[in-house]
Order: sequence, then structure tokens, then C-alpha cells
Amino acid sequence: MIRTVSILVFALFLSTAVFSQERQFNFFKNQKTFIKNPFELRDPFKRPKTKMEKTIKKKSSGSTMMSNAPTLEGVELNRIRIVGILLGGTRRAVAKVASGVRKGSEGEGLSDETYILKEGMVLGNNQAEIRAILPGGVVLVEKLTNVYDQEEYLETILPLQTTN
Repeated sequence: MIRTVSILVFALFLSTAVFSQERQFNFFKNQKTFIKNPFELRDPFKRPKTKMEKTIKKKSSGSTMMSNAPTLEGVELNRIRIVGILLGGTRRAVAKVASGVRKGSEGEGLSDETYILKEGMVLGNNQAEIRAILPGGVVLVEKLTNVYDQEEYLETILPLQTTN
């Protein structure tokens, strides 16, 4: 028993003597590393962080490839009548097309087909974009070129048509 204890003490003494010596390995002598801040390095045992690309929300143009909903792209703005507004999470407007220029009553000469309008859709011949749908009507913005060949923006409000 005493013999095993003495061997253990000797082995402990020998191991501390070996590990207490400072050793410099040959491949570290007189060499500098190019790492400026080692604490900013990625942990090799963790998964690398992936950067999420920002997705740009594309405004809807009113007509899509897979849609069979009727659109008002070729209709003149003075023939479009707003007959209803739907407020909520997504604002929508209900429109009809007048057969001609306004006559006596506002509901006279409207087509039977209704169109659902959303913000961001394009209407009319001048590609007017729907910017806002408000309780009183729809705000359209047209991009025009003036006499000096400069771009101008023209705002048009299509009011809500009330019938008696």
C-alpha cells in the first residue's frame, strides 16, 4: 500500500514538473498573426449566421397572369364611377363604368359589371395609380410630361357616388 502511494506521489510530482515548464514551439517563434481581434471570430462549433435578404414588396398592378378579374386599364377616368367603399384591413373600392358623359342623374347609364379596386392598381389610359382609398372616394396619381419635358404628378379624386 505504501508502495502504491509513493508511486502515485512520484507520478504527480513528475507530471507537475513537466507541465510547469514553459515551452515555445518552433512554428510560433518570431511570427505574428494577421488576426486583429480574435474575440470577434466565429465559433467553429456553431452554425454560421445566414443573413436574410429583405424582400421588396411589389405593388400589385391590378392584373396578374393568373387573374380572371376584370380590370379598368383602358377606360377613361371620367367614365369611372365609385359606387362603394369597403374599409377594413385591406381597403377596397367598388366601381362601375358609365356609358357616356354624365347625364341628369348620377346613377343613369352605368354598366352592370362591377370592378373591385385596390390600392396600387393602375387605371385609365394615362396609367393612373390608386394611392389611397378613403371613405369619401379614391385618390389617383397620374405621371404626366409637361411642355418643358419634365415629369409632373397630377392627383385626381374620384368621389363616392351616392344615389337617392
